[in-house]
Parts: sequence; structure tokens; C-alpha cells
Amino acid sequence: MDNQIQVENYKIQKPEVWAGNIGDQEIIDHVKDSEFARKQTDEGRDYCYFLDRKYYTSNKENSEYTCMAYTLNEPGNLERASVSDVIVEENEVYQIHRISVVRDGVLIDKIPDTKIKVLDSENQSSGGVLSSNKKINITIKDLRLYDVLVLEDSRVKVFTDRDFLRKEFSKYVLISPDNYWAYGSFKFTFINEREETIAYKKTFFRDEQGNVLEPEIKHLKKGERFVIEEQNYINAVDAGREIFPYIDFATENNWKELSNYIVPFYEEIFNKASLKDFAPNLVEKLDAINDQDEKLQFAIEYVQNHIYYIFNADEMNGHKPQEPAITYENKQGDCKAKSVLLKVILDYIGVEASVVLVNFNTDYYIKYYLPSLLSFNHVVVKVNYKNQEYFIDATIRDEFGLIENRGFIYFMHYLEMKRDQELQKREPFKFLYYGVNEKVDFNVQGNVGKLNLETTYKGNRANAMRRYFKVTNKREIIDSWNSFLFYGLNYSNDRNGTDVRNIFKDAAIDVVSDDKKQNEVKIQYTATVENPYYTDPQNNRFLMYFDRNLVKASARDFMHKDLPFWHNFDSERYEINLYTDQKIDTEERYTVQESTINNPYFEYKSRKKVTKNGATVYIESNPLINVEIPQSEFEQFRNDHHTVADSNFGLGIDIIEPGLINRLKFSFKKKFK
Repeated sequence: MDNQIQVENYKIQKPEVWAGNIGDQEIIDHVKDSEFARKQTDEGRDYCYFLDRKYYTSNKENSEYTCMAYTLNEPGNLERASVSDVIVEENEVYQIHRISVVRDGVLIDKIPDTKIKVLDSENQSSGGVLSSNKKINITIKDLRLYDVLVLEDSRVKVFTDRDFLRKEFSKYVLISPDNYWAYGSFKFTFINEREETIAYKKTFFRDEQGNVLEPEIKHLKKGERFVIEEQNYINAVDAGREIFPYIDFATENNWKELSNYIVPFYEEIFNKASLKDFAPNLVEKLDAINDQDEKLQFAIEYVQNHIYYIFNADEMNGHKPQEPAITYENKQGDCKAKSVLLKVILDYIGVEASVVLVNFNTDYYIKYYLPSLLSFNHVVVKVNYKNQEYFIDATIRDEFGLIENRGFIYFMHYLEMKRDQELQKREPFKFLYYGVNEKVDFNVQGNVGKLNLETTYKGNRANAMRRYFKVTNKREIIDSWNSFLFYGLNYSNDRNGTDVRNIFKDAAIDVVSDDKKQNEVKIQYTATVENPYYTDPQNNRFLMYFDRNLVKASARDFMHKDLPFWHNFDSERYEINLYTDQKIDTEERYTVQESTINNPYFEYKSRKKVTKNGATVYIESNPLINVEIPQSEFEQFRNDHHTVADSNFGLGIDIIEPGLINRLKFSFKKKFK
């Protein structure tokens, strides 16, 4: 085998005693066809003869052992098996016990045909994420279609001083297997060799009728094992509409105990941090700002934009926060370092703030998880200002505005870095401003239409629009607006395939104003449209403008048994004016139709003003956000969004064609409607 010199990142050796030992003949005996196996292969699917996983945890290490044998009947699986990567953390060793194939009933050792390379795992360094992770690249020569690949390996992570949390606490989530694979045998063993008791909780397991069972919580003392084993197993989860069953393992604790454990590390930092001592220049700038609102804005934007976000596992002391003096001097830090510095600055200017632990990726599951500090992977700052609660992510850049106008962070659960804390849940929120406030004017004279859009973006939308205009070519931006209007004006139904640049002549777009205190960006788009009317197959002409951003497809199409709908839409206001030099049907149903929706989770209103030559619609949508909508209330919520989609998201006017005969036709049509 190439690279036979033993290196610190991987070893070729026998399994540890706790993992057990499986012999060659036992493997061959397991790799036998059965009626269950043949059924899977006859369907053209790969098949796993056995999967044996073990997780071992002690106060010195975490280790995971896997032994499995699976078919290489699909070219894609053969390709993935031939070349694979394993990422190991600092002080983690990848142990290879066996690489073999069963070919024509014979077990063949493939370790001599294996080439191993150890590479730096540095694909995120340009984004400020530095680590000592290594990528172990494994290439196996001469794997053949219809081989059965046998892999036996372990990952052993020995704790260093930086891993103080993992020394004290265990956290592991076993997610039930992918439902693509069929398993002749599936076995998982959790081995507790810690001094502390491990709790485990089975969640989203179902009975034979598919109903979710009540979670079970049981315990493992030192030396005890949990085993789950299945034969001829296919995960029955409905992956598109159900959560995969999982088992959560965690050192037995409650949230108060955990907060009291971690808070002293932060208190130590805060108690010896004096902003005047380590940042006199910053203090001078803060003192020069008289308005408290502006002082708070300056403090937030200083940390967000002047302190570079960098995650370096070797320098950031694991889960212990870096001293703010170091963060300030180096002008860089991870989420903990930046958040701690921001809190120290806010303490100096007299604004109440605290550091909180969050996990945006698994926020929904935290309420189901057993209490564990290892459930969190991010830190933000909670600010109480003028009787309002705000959350600031110190790692975000290019955000602006007084605190009430800054971007809103969507998450629900957090643990505040104070003593005796429980897991907290944020209250639902309603915007006091419109994220999008748009006025549309489309005026048609003869066969030429003048289109003018003035849009004010605020909060998250303003921040996003600034970034978009900063990094996107102006021609590309105009094309994006043109494409949106092509559908909004219904031109896709009478001139599909036409280049939008030939429809929207002299199109221009500019940032009219950018107020970085109010966090408002105003955009103006103008264009000239020849042949502005949509014409149907019967040559009837219409002027239309429908904004499909108001039609929330994610709400209308949502289908899930376990996940509630996560409501996070923006508040929006639109004024749409369509006017022409032609007479219009002032009584047409959809032209005059209005709507009022008072759902517990959003209020929606459309009002019309119709004249003989045009019409205006005013639309307002005000959602209650950062909230999960229970299934018992979701169908009404969905139906109310169907109401929005029923021509209540814009305006259309019907043209009465000139001439006596056309007017007579129109009158005759109205009588018999």
C-alpha cells in the first residue's frame, strides 16, 4: 500500500477492545443473499448486508466505530466508493481496520490497493474560517461493479484542554438511516464510560399506524450500553413530510445547571474588562456622540464592520470567550469574541445587553433536545433598549440603521449567559415598518406606456438591496427587473419568447437615496413600453399589474406532518396605478374586487379606486412573524393565502374598444353576464 508510514491523522490497526472483533468468515457468512436482499437488487437498488455502529464516550475521548458491507451495483456508488474523503478534527485520528471486497464469494483485502493522502481542509479560509482540520483522501484501486465493499473503521477524538466542554459533557444525536438503503442487519450501540449519567431520548418514533409516539427518556450509568437492532430493515419515514426519527444522547443536566456552569467563564472576562484601559481611542469617539441612539448604532457597526470575523480553533480557546482587549487589538475574533466586545462597549455606554447562545440551523429541534450546551453553535447579543428587545449578530457585516431599523434575525430559542437560566423562547414579532413600500405608475397614451416604479426597502430588505447593488452589474439588475415585469404585466401570455430588452425600452434603475439611520434604500425604475396592453386570443385588451411576491407559494404548498409552518414573511405595502386614454369597464368583477383578511398570523387588505380611464389599488400585508403556526390553525392560514392569490395581489383593467359597434357589443355582453 502507498503511504505506509504511520501519521498522526490516520492509522491502520485493529479495533479497540470496546468495538469488538469480527472475523473474515463471519463477514462472508453475513454477505449472503436472501429473499429480502434479492427484492432490493431486483428493483435496481444497492443493498447493505449489515451496518454495525458503536459510539463510545468517556471523559477522555469520543470514538465512533463502523463496520458495514454494501453492494456496488450502481455506477454512482462505485465511483463514490473508489474515491472518498474523511474530515478529522484537531487531535482526532481516523483508524482503518479493514478495507475488503467480497467478490465471487471470496473476501479480498484491498488495503494494499489503497492510497491515502492527508491534506489541509482549508476550503473556507478566505471567509475567515481557519482550523486544524485535515482531509484524509482515500483512493481504492480496482473496485468493480457488483463487488460487495466491506469497510471497518473508527474515529477517535482525544480531548485537549480546549475541549473542556466535551470533557465535561457528552452530546450525540443518532438519526435513523437514510430510507434509500435496505439493511439486512442494522445495529447501533451507545457505550457510556463517563463518570456522569447519560440521558437518552427517542423522538419522532412512530407506531404501526404512523402516529408519533410520546418521547421516551431513559438513562445510562457508567459501563452501561444502549443497543438498537433491526433485521431486514428499511426506514419507513416519509422523508418529504415527516421528521426522521432520532435518539438524542446527552449528559444528564438541566438548563439552570448548564447556565451556572458556563456563565463564570463569561463573568471572569467581563469583570476584568475595562474599555477605557484597552480602547481609549474608541472611548473618545463614543464620548463625542451626544445622541444615545446614534451612539448605540455606532457601537454595533464598529464591532460588525471594523472587527473581522475569523474562526480559528487554535486561537479562540475552544468554547471560552477571548478577552475583549485582544479582540480589539487584533481587530479580529469569532462570534464569542465579537459578542463579548460588543457587550463591553454597550456596558460602557449604559445600554443593557447580554450574550446568548443560539443555533440557527437546529433552532426548531432545541425544544425537543435534552438540555446541553453542545446544542449551540453560535453567540449573539441580546439588547434591551427603550423597553424593546433586540438581537444583534456581531458577525454580520454591512448592516446599518438605528437599532429599531436594523435587520431582524429569525430564530426562537436561546440560552442567556446569566445564572439560573432556563431555555428561553422569543415572542412573536410584528414589524412597525414596511420592508417593501412600492408605488407603481403605468400610464398609457396611444400605444406607448410609461412605467415608473419607486420602491423603498427597509430593515433586512434594505441591507440585502445594498449588497445586491454593490456586487451586481447594472445591466444584470435591469434585466432582473425587466424579467419580473414581463410576468407581472402578463406579457408572458401574449409575447412569450420575446427579448425583454425589446419590450422595456430605455429601461433605467438607480438608487435614489440611502438613509443609513432609518436603514432605508429607495430605488427608482423607469421604462417605456410599446404595445403596452396584454391582448388575449379574442383580441380583447387589458392593462395588468400583479406582484407575485404577494402570493406566498411556500404557505400555499406547505405539506408536513411534524414541522409547523415557520412564518417569516416581510411586511409589504403597494400602490399600483394603471391609467390609459381608453375607456375601461368600471364594473368588471376583478377590477373592483377588494379583500380584507384578518388571520391571527397576518392581516391583509386591498382597496380599489376606479375611474373611467383607470384604477388604483392599495395593498397592505402585515404578518406576525418569528412564530410557528400550529397544524390546527394552518388550513385556515393556507386558505387565506389562497384568497390573496385569487386576483387580490394586483390590478387588471379591461379596455372598452372605441366605436359604436364595440360599445354595443360591450353593452350586450354586460346585460347577459
